Amino acid sequence: MNIFIWILQFFTAFIFLYSGICKSYFSEQKLVSKGQTGVEGLPIYFIRFIGLAEIFGALGLILPCLFSIYPVLTPIAALSLALIMPFAAKIHYKRKEYKNTLLNCIIFILCLLIAYGRIFLIECGINFKL
Repeated sequence: MNIFIWILQFFTAFIFLYSGICKSYFSEQKLVSKGQTGVEGLPIYFIRFIGLAEIFGALGLILPCLFSIYPVLTPIAALSLALIMPFAAKIHYKRKEYKNTLLNCIIFILCLLIAYGRIFLIECGINFKL
């Protein structure tokens, strides 16, 4: 189970890291052209804030368990990232972007699985190392 959760963590962290870097670097128009249409109409400072939050969330999915320093931060990061997915899904659903809505729902489920898996492993006292 530990390896399965690690795979989910790396996959989900990659998604959020990529999205966060894009939102921290590109303009609104470039993001929309790349398919990140949920940022359309948002102020640039808010887009940058979301990008930084996604980068820190991605780091929170990996680093605490990897270095065994406050591993409880990993499920907290996963739950925090899961929290934003329903809002993203709602934005995409209103725009009739059903692929993006489905992707947001899948990422939501992955984040919940990571949080549940890590909490379960913490309770069992299982080592997090790969």
